[in-house]
Amino acid sequence: MNIYVANLHYRLNDEDLHQIFSEFGEVTSAKIIKDHETGRSRGFGFVEMPNQEEGAKAMESLNGNTIEGKQLTVNEARPKQPNNNFRSGGGNRGGGGYGGGYGGGRDRH
Repeated sequence: MNIYVANLHYRLNDEDLHQIFSEFGEVTSAKIIKDHETGRSRGFGFVEMPNQEEGAKAMESLNGNTIEGKQLTVNEARPKQPNNNFRSGGGNRGGGGYGGGYGGGRDRH
């Protein structure tokens, strides 16, 4: 079961998240999402628990709980939606090189 955890305090790390959820059963992974540029926590993460019953118990118990002064939002993660901002295959890339595009321009013999 993949679990989404929001409103995490910025001081928490992956190990803290793992420890919080391991009180309810086996945790195969715990990852706090970080900003690519600053490396700082974005305040949410994901926990993977292989046992559905343990995962459900963790969600029920932790949702709305306050940890490090922040009230957690915990629920089952939804599958990642495709990002429609980018087109597969390159999208609207402009041409480049001599002559303004691929295969364009003058013959240079």
